[in-house]
Amino acid sequence: MPKILFVNSDTEVEVAEGTTILEAALDNGIDIDNDCGANGVCGTCHVYIDCGIDRVSPKEGDEADLLETVDKLTDRSRLACQTRVLGDITVTIPK
Repeated sequence: MPKILFVNSDTEVEVAEGTTILEAALDNGIDIDNDCGANGVCGTCHVYIDCGIDRVSPKEGDEADLLETVDKLTDRSRLACQTRVLGDITVTIPK
């Protein structure tokens, strides 16, 4: 099973493959904003994949478009509600 290391809380969790980053965080008491209820329309669950960008689901068109509106966008930016974990990753939640 894949592991996610959440850098901000120094917490590592094990999840079933295909779990979203947001589901993993909320199931383990890690706070990530998600104003739209994980519908992929608000951008508040923006995170950075520090390690393992190749071990998450590909970015879909709507996610890519919405990410263009978030602050501090990088090539490692993803929406936690839309990103499914396929292998071990490291995530930072921007402040």
